[in-house]
Amino acid sequence: MRTGMRVILRIEEIVVKGFLYFSVLVVFGSLGAIFVHIFYHGLGHINLEFLLAYPKDMGREGGIFPAIVGTGALVALALAVATPLGILAATYLNEYARSGRFIRIVRYGVDTLAGVPSIVFGLFGFAFLVIFCGFRWSILSGGLTLAFMILPYTIKATEEAIKAVPREYREASLSLGATRWQTVARVVLPAATPGIFTGVILALGKAAGETAAIMFTAGSSLTVPTSIMDPARSLPLHLYILVAEGISLEKAYATACVLIVLILIINTLATYLMRVMVAKRRGK
Repeated sequence: MRTGMRVILRIEEIVVKGFLYFSVLVVFGSLGAIFVHIFYHGLGHINLEFLLAYPKDMGREGGIFPAIVGTGALVALALAVATPLGILAATYLNEYARSGRFIRIVRYGVDTLAGVPSIVFGLFGFAFLVIFCGFRWSILSGGLTLAFMILPYTIKATEEAIKAVPREYREASLSLGATRWQTVARVVLPAATPGIFTGVILALGKAAGETAAIMFTAGSSLTVPTSIMDPARSLPLHLYILVAEGISLEKAYATACVLIVLILIINTLATYLMRVMVAKRRGK
């Protein structure tokens, strides 16, 4: 009887492992297929002129330099606004706020905001920032719209990172005479840094790949912006226009390659900086 049960359990384990391996294969296989397809059709059209030149003939000729600059400016502004706000909001919700109806409503609102379609954020940004506030189509309007969109992701990631910090860290700091804010600023947040960085990286990827929100708020200029009040075209929007209007499929594939490489480079640098910061803290 025991031998039969062992055989059944062994079969179940093999089946479960098979499903796990199959799931991993599907995920990485799909990712690899997408990368291979895009790079196969796009790498041959990338050169120095494509990266540093201005678009010509609506994008049929020339390069994507203004779109690269516009993407960097929009993402930088979005992260500069959303990251501190998200960290401070998550810190308050976890370290200062008392459990109650208001806090439950706030958390529900954050979860709901994360599920709102990006086109709705674009409409809000167009109505409130572009028209009502008078910011016009500009980097400021687009960056603030992206900040509103990625803010819930930053809050949730920071919350989970702070929750993962052992309670003993807080108790030890408070027992040594530190105030609550000193404990949060010098113990809790540094210990939660890896999780916070992970959330910021995910938010960065979402902001860099957004199209709908940028279309209604940042405009579609083919020139390099010189201030945050200038309109700008992002790489995802440039890619969308090239495909939707049938301008150049080859240029679209090349633009997609550049966008993927830029996101990979930024994510790699952010991960490296996170590891360096963690290693320095542990070294202390």
